[in-house]
Amino acid sequence: MKFAYSLKQKTKIAVLLFLIMVCIILIRLLEDRSIKNMEKAFTSLYNDRLVPATDLFYIAEKFYAKRYLLEAYVYNDQNHLNAAQLQLKLNDYNNDIDTLLFKYEKTFLVTNERNYLDELKYKIRINKALEKSILSNPSPTDKTGIKILYNSEMEASFLDISDRLSQLTKVQTTVGSQLREESQKIVRGTSLYSTLQLLIAIVIGALIVSILAASNVMNIRNDHYNLN
Repeated sequence: MKFAYSLKQKTKIAVLLFLIMVCIILIRLLEDRSIKNMEKAFTSLYNDRLVPATDLFYIAEKFYAKRYLLEAYVYNDQNHLNAAQLQLKLNDYNNDIDTLLFKYEKTFLVTNERNYLDELKYKIRINKALEKSILSNPSPTDKTGIKILYNSEMEASFLDISDRLSQLTKVQTTVGSQLREESQKIVRGTSLYSTLQLLIAIVIGALIVSILAASNVMNIRNDHYNLN
């Protein structure tokens, strides 16, 4: 009878320890997944938001430089650059912009970001066509025609491009904020898993103490039985 009771108690303890072991493994797996998700969120925050935001700044900077050169060519009667020299300068800026846009396209893009980017590329194509129209002016001295073209279309083109760049920059801020909130949730989840591990450790400690106490009680009872 005593053997059966002892076996029953050991079985209960074994089952309890097995359940605790399963809980520890599950918590460990969840914790590993949280760490991977956190690493993914931080990587995306850097590669897909911080770097593209910097590239957008450089693109805007190069458009401002192009605008300055074109304004100087159109409105300044004593240009330091002729049409051919200016075209070479603008080509350099355009190549740099295309390289940055190609790099930007390789990042993760949300839906509205993709739409804004497509609009930006379309506006840039229009801008390049207007550049060619201005630089193909047949009369270097009479700039009435290209002044009208610049005022009526090129100014609007630069404003459209600036607007699309601004929209894309806002997307970086919005999505970056979402990634930050996601990271904070992951941190809170990891903290919860650590708390659960601590509670399980306490349960294991309490179980060990109860087993030792029960063992001492059984030994005392057996000593009394032997003395009798």
